[in-house]
Amino acid sequence: MGEAGGGRGVAVGRERKGEEGFVSTVGTRRHPCTGGAGVARTTALLCGVVALVAATVPASATQATSASASASTSASASASAPASAPVRDPVPVVVVDCFGAPQVRPADYLLACGDGNNRLVGLRWDSWGGQTATASGTDMVNDCRPYCAAGRFRAYPVEVTLIAPQAWPERPGTQRYTSIRLVFPEEAPAPLPHDVTYNLVY
Repeated sequence: MGEAGGGRGVAVGRERKGEEGFVSTVGTRRHPCTGGAGVARTTALLCGVVALVAATVPASATQATSASASASTSASASASAPASAPVRDPVPVVVVDCFGAPQVRPADYLLACGDGNNRLVGLRWDSWGGQTATASGTDMVNDCRPYCAAGRFRAYPVEVTLIAPQAWPERPGTQRYTSIRLVFPEEAPAPLPHDVTYNLVY
């Protein structure tokens, strides 16, 4: 019985002689967790703990390695990314009125500074601040019939474009539009053509 019980643990190696020499056969030790019905309950519990640890540790190690690799990649990307240049505010662009005051998207604009007989009104701006500024509105022009003091203002639909912005010497850091173009899609006030451009800076 003693030898039979010991046979469960280690199988004794035996040597047998064959036709080609001696061949050694060595038995293998059974894992404690695969024993028969005689394995104690404590051993079974320990086997369960070992199996749980064996399943958990590699997963944790894999997650830690992935997190470390991700952090390293992010750090490398941050280090290699070029520093962005500071964004500069665009230079403000204005149109100067008859009184020397800067205007931005004015609703009205006086063209005839001397007598006030030509004024743009109801301007609706589509763009502003670039090389051009565009709007649509109405050009109110005195027909001066029979003379300007007794004349009547007539309305002409007009498309307005401010062009050629340049530095304004009196306001460093500011540009002003230097010309204005008027296009009359319908009737133009006599004796003006349907497309006319005026200088705003002299």
